[in-house]
Formats: sequence, structure tokens, C-alpha cells
Amino acid sequence: MKVLVIGSGAREHALCRSLSLDSAVSAVYCAPGNAGIAQVAELRPVDALNAGAVADLAQQLDADLVVVGPEGPLVAGVADAVRARGIDCFGPSGTAARLEGSKAFAKEVMAAAAVPTARSYLCTTPEGADHALDAFGPPYVVKDDGLAAGKGVVVTDDLDAAREHAASCGRVVIEEFLDGPEVSLFVLCDGESVLALQPAQDFKRVGDDDAGPNTGGMGAYTPLPWAPEGLTEELLRTVAQPTVDEMRRRGTPFSGVLYIGLALTSRGPRVIEFNCRFGDPETQVVLASLATPLAGVLHASATGRLAELEPLRWREGAAVTVVVAAENYPGTPRTGDPIEGLAEAAKVPGTYVLHGGTRRGEDDHVLSSGGRVLSVTATGDTLEHARERAYEAVGLITLPGSHHRTDIAAKAIKGEITVTTG
Repeated sequence: MKVLVIGSGAREHALCRSLSLDSAVSAVYCAPGNAGIAQVAELRPVDALNAGAVADLAQQLDADLVVVGPEGPLVAGVADAVRARGIDCFGPSGTAARLEGSKAFAKEVMAAAAVPTARSYLCTTPEGADHALDAFGPPYVVKDDGLAAGKGVVVTDDLDAAREHAASCGRVVIEEFLDGPEVSLFVLCDGESVLALQPAQDFKRVGDDDAGPNTGGMGAYTPLPWAPEGLTEELLRTVAQPTVDEMRRRGTPFSGVLYIGLALTSRGPRVIEFNCRFGDPETQVVLASLATPLAGVLHASATGRLAELEPLRWREGAAVTVVVAAENYPGTPRTGDPIEGLAEAAKVPGTYVLHGGTRRGEDDHVLSSGGRVLSVTATGDTLEHARERAYEAVGLITLPGSHHRTDIAAKAIKGEITVTTG
């Protein structure tokens, strides 16, 4: 099987790495890719938002499967263009990708499918936003209705800051604050059937102890030792399957991966958001834990055959990933700095470095080119073991001005995460 992966981040590096280890895969291509992905896939230039160009490339490569990584190309209809050429594609149609492209649309679908989620208002005027903020009170949760690369959400006790973010968004969703620990669950869908991967937890805030602004994600771990028994099955029954059924009823079947971000509140699980693609950095730890070869699973989703798959197999132990971010991220990041210590970090047992924002310099040196530059991913017999390895490897990498969180998975290891049920 020849597989073409679209994208250029750490998520795509994780996908390409897993696919390159799959004996059923004869060639892995990535477009446009990055310096790290070049180690496990053949890079091809492409404008990932140009649906026709991506479809042309897939045809030229005689790809058997195209995997679209980022949300932007999915919303732009890349999957539609690929499938129109008779090529199997993992990823929802542009219409179905509105589940991520518009938070208001996602709320509409959740309401129709009776999916438990936060109460919310869609606001288009300052007056409407003020009314919603007053109705819910602090902490204020303000979400840009459209795509914002994981940084369109503000959670704050500062009313002025909430108003400022609402005013900057145009269309904005304001909703009640959800208490309880957060969980990320990837559910593979083929338009009818659903298949869950292993739950993970990510860390959205830029600083330790969840301080500072939201980011695209600063680290993640799996499995979740504190998760209630039967959680995945409950979420398939109450969230994933009803959503897929509702999308099919609307004539826009959802095929690909449905990312469910939720809070385990005192009133039970509540959906925070849907995404229409694998999340970064959760993908890094989930794929590190998946023992079943990846290509066949993605191809079954793309071709309506999920129900035919054997149960997924998972590796024993745990996985942790720590994101190394550029100076000033999540603001405008400093780029073009040399990265040292990558080879040394990769020698830490059970550890590998996934590139998010990197490029090759004129002297073939790896340089930073984005905000979240690297994801250092480690596996271990226990969560503590995996965490120790990840941070050992992070300590061997130098990037001027870079920063990372030091508390990824710490509370889980200490037993400090609890789920309160009503």
C-alpha cells in the first residue's frame, strides 16, 4: 500500500512514523512535511489547502490511501477532491468537517443528537456577548466560532479580557465553564460504525499548573489511570455514535477521526469540543501505544469497513510526550534558530523526537520554523518511567529561548486527579 500523508507537523510525523513501521505499507509520502518527517517519508511539495493540487499529487504518486492531517485542508474540501479521483481518503468531507470548522454548527449537531455538552450562546454583537457573559458568570469561556489552530479559546475570570476576545472574533460561542478533569478521545468513523482509540489527556495552557494562555497543546500522556471504568464505552454510546448517526441523517456522513474533547464533570461527561482530525499532541502518545498496524485501520475507516476489524491491540505500559516550544509561543514565535542535541535525545531508551516546526538550513542543520517545534515522546513500563525518559531527552535538546512545561503527567502519577460523580 502506498500512503500519502498531508501536513507538516508533529502529528503528521507521528502518523508517518507509524505507517513506515507497517509491513503492509510499501511507500510513505508526506506533503509538504518537515525536516524530521524526511527521515521516515519521502517529501513532496504541495499547497495543502489547494484541493486540486493535493488530488493531482495523489494521482501522480498512484497512492492507495491519502491521510489528511490538519483541519484547514479538511474544511477546504481536500478529502472530497481526492475521493473524486477514485482514491481512498482518510478524513471527512468539507461539509462534515464543519464539526470543527464551526463551533456553532457542532453545538447544533450535539443538540439534535442529545449529546451532553456545555450550555452556550452564539453571539454576533457586543451586546449579545455581554448578555451571555453575564448569564454564565466567571470563569468565562469564550470561543472563536471558526478555526483558530487551537488558540481561539479564552478561559478567564477577567470580564474585560473575555469581552476583548469576543469582540476580536466576530461570531463567538460563549458557554458555561465545565469543572472536572479533561479527556481526549479519538474515535474512528466510517459514516456508520465507530471505533475508539485509547483515551489521553493533553495540556492546553502554556505554563505549569495550567498558567497562561491556551496553546495547541504542550504535552500529553496515555493511559489515564484515574479514568472511570467503562468511560470509553459510555462515550461511544452517548456521544460518538449519536453524532455519527445525526451526521448521516443530515446527508453528510462523517468518515475519518472524530476528536472528542470533554470534561468529566460532577454531572457526568460533557463535550467541550469536536475536532475532525487527530489532535496534536495526543496523537503522539496514542500512536506510540497502538500495537495494531495503523494502515489497515485507517483504510478500513476510509472504505466503510470498520465493523470488520479485529479488536485493536495496545502495548503494555504508558507514553508521555513533552512539547518544546519556540520563544514567545503562543504569540508570534521566534524562528530560524539552530536545534542541537537531537541525536543525543533519540538515544534515550524508548524515546523518539517528532518534529513540528522545523526545516533544514543551508548547511543541512535543523532550524526552528514554527511555534511548537518538537514533541519528545517516550514509552515506559509505567507512566512515571515514560515521563522520566521524556524529560531526560528534553534536557538534552537545546534551542535558544525555547520553553516547555515541566509538569506533564505529574498529577496523574501522584494520584492527584479525581473524578467526582453526582
